[in-house]
Amino acid sequence: MSSLFSSLTASSGPTPAPSQLSFPEIYERVLVGPLFRPWSEALLDRVQLAPGCRVLDVACGTGIVARLANQRLEGRGRVVGVDRTPAMLAVARAVEPTIDWREGDAADLPLKEGEQFDVVTCHQGLQFFPDKPVAVRSMRRALVTGGQIAIGVWRSLEENSVFQDLGQVAERFVGPISDARHSFPDPDALAALLTDAGFGRVRVERAARQVRFAVPAADLARLNATAVVAMSAAGKAMSESERAEAMTTIVEESLPAVARYTNDGVITFQTSANLGTGHA
Repeated sequence: MSSLFSSLTASSGPTPAPSQLSFPEIYERVLVGPLFRPWSEALLDRVQLAPGCRVLDVACGTGIVARLANQRLEGRGRVVGVDRTPAMLAVARAVEPTIDWREGDAADLPLKEGEQFDVVTCHQGLQFFPDKPVAVRSMRRALVTGGQIAIGVWRSLEENSVFQDLGQVAERFVGPISDARHSFPDPDALAALLTDAGFGRVRVERAARQVRFAVPAADLARLNATAVVAMSAAGKAMSESERAEAMTTIVEESLPAVARYTNDGVITFQTSANLGTGHA
């Protein structure tokens, strides 16, 4: 087990304060277990992973989908994770060095000549792609004939109310926020995107999961504030010191909103996403 992974997950001994960790490290420590792992499991439940399967995870972040696929294959397959953010990939490599992590863009996947896969996944990344049709066609080309794709995207903020509430707090200090995380909530649009890219047997399901965070409220508020401030015009125009000051205020003001979802120290709320699948 790597020293970084130990620092993120150890149940005993001193734990680094959030201020001592990078955003990807906090993301891995705070969000992946309670939020992204259950949704990654749900996504992988919708594809067939057989011994020898080759899996490509696009926009892998710190790698939870790729890691779970690797576990399900029990070493009898091959898993590649692709992300455009080196800092996210650094955490992914530290947590699980046996997976093939590659830096690259979804629209121009960093694949070897003739390299193809049996399964392609993309979990909570599609909504951020500037050219979604190009990216989905790129994923289609990465699949063998008969291969499977599975894509997960959040539904609307109204159906993920804790993030809507926290976003409204942040807007009091930085003005309007266009939350890209929830910018592609329409299941029909996802189905059309897959169909137009050449996928057959396309299916899009609305799914809901209740998630539980046994972490300090300030950690969740800080992660969300980091994301939404970066998505606001005012936040992008701020200096580093101005942004840090705004972040401190937003986190403090967000605590009452988080408290509405907290019982006995556990933050519990409903999340909703569209899960789309298809065959090449």
